[in-house]
Amino acid sequence: MKKKELWQAVLAELQLSLSPANFSAWFSQTTVAAIEKEGDKQIIRLEVANPYVKNTIESRYQKKIKKTLDRLTKKENQLKIIIRPKKNTSLENSGPLFRFDYKKEKKQALKKALAGCRLRPGFTFENFAVSSPNEMAYAAAQAVAKRPGRAYNLLFLYGGVGVGKTHLTQAIGHEILKKNPYASIVYCTSEEFTNEIVEAIQAKSTQKFRKKYRSAKALLIDDVQFIGGKETIQEEFFHTFNTIQAEGGQVVLTSDCLPSEIKGLEARLRSRFEGGLTIDVQEPNFELRTAILLIKSKQQGIPLPMDVAQLIANQIKSTRRLEGFLIRLITESKTRKKPINPEMCRLLLEEVAGSVAEVKKTVKPKEIVQAVASYFNLRVSQLKGSRRTKTIVVPRQIAMYLIRKELKTPLMEIGALFGGRDHTTVMHSVEKITNLVSVSEELRFDVSSLKKRVYHSS
Repeated sequence: MKKKELWQAVLAELQLSLSPANFSAWFSQTTVAAIEKEGDKQIIRLEVANPYVKNTIESRYQKKIKKTLDRLTKKENQLKIIIRPKKNTSLENSGPLFRFDYKKEKKQALKKALAGCRLRPGFTFENFAVSSPNEMAYAAAQAVAKRPGRAYNLLFLYGGVGVGKTHLTQAIGHEILKKNPYASIVYCTSEEFTNEIVEAIQAKSTQKFRKKYRSAKALLIDDVQFIGGKETIQEEFFHTFNTIQAEGGQVVLTSDCLPSEIKGLEARLRSRFEGGLTIDVQEPNFELRTAILLIKSKQQGIPLPMDVAQLIANQIKSTRRLEGFLIRLITESKTRKKPINPEMCRLLLEEVAGSVAEVKKTVKPKEIVQAVASYFNLRVSQLKGSRRTKTIVVPRQIAMYLIRKELKTPLMEIGALFGGRDHTTVMHSVEKITNLVSVSEELRFDVSSLKKRVYHSS
């Protein structure tokens, strides 16, 4: 880092902890005059306007500045504060010795940082619709963004597809960079993390990989469940995780399930994941889906009438399908050169009606139980009963698995449905079928056939 960039990074961090008045009074006219090497140390010569500023920085802020410099440069630094020489010019003709346009520099640095982190422009807190299913996750994400590494140094968000986990994760990155564009933020999916490790091993550049990830002020990783069963990846992730937390950094992870449900996850990583703040991001309700549509249409610059938004939200439950339908509706409006109206919307909805993905929510747990009983030539009472013969136990476990995976029904409710069984019994059944589905072609066929039977009959 060049001396100007280095000092701008330090100023950005100082601004977060100082009041505007103090920051302006003591640091607005400071500059790094030189960076020199002296043995194993690095000498930072900081120029200030007058002796009063010099004494104040030395007594109040020198330790904080040194600590920040050490962290940013990964070197031992010594700060030497010197008074800037006065120019021999008249007061009438002289302006400020140095004019530092901090706002302009910060704006340019933010633009560069966002491009480097690959954060999506629209994935900010301002564009995130909040309602009861996600308000706790939203509040936690904001707390992390305001005080990274201090509020909750690990935030673990889990939930189904399209519930907003990635949006919240990237919003945290946006907010941290907005306050300090020089902060080291790394965002990636677990697949990208895995690929980079493999490439680093092949290219014998693991040190470069570790420097990138372990020096991050905030590490944001999507779909962390996919590191399960990968020993080398988990080993590297474990040490990366520990290094970032030891340095006071922030880790944010997303998954489609709880840490305890990630297959093949090492005990030491599971323990770390469970030690953070774990929040279930639930599927959006009608009001939230409506709000999402209105926000997305605003981003597209197309006004969406409230009655149209409500009509779509009432018919489509998946957030990703909502976005896809909205794009299709906007395209239809532009093609026909007509404003969006309820009639246009209804015609398009009729085309996508009957999709299996959209009738899932109309299915009730008892319908799945009935379908499983019929499929295996059993009575419902047998599935709910206490007999533990294999011909009954496996169908019972499949029924529990389908209710949990398809309807997201709480474990305790499933247990009550099956004769008051304990939630741990249900969890065991779900995990067992989950594991078997990946290796048994016969079981995959049974599960697929049952889904079709349940949804088509609905």
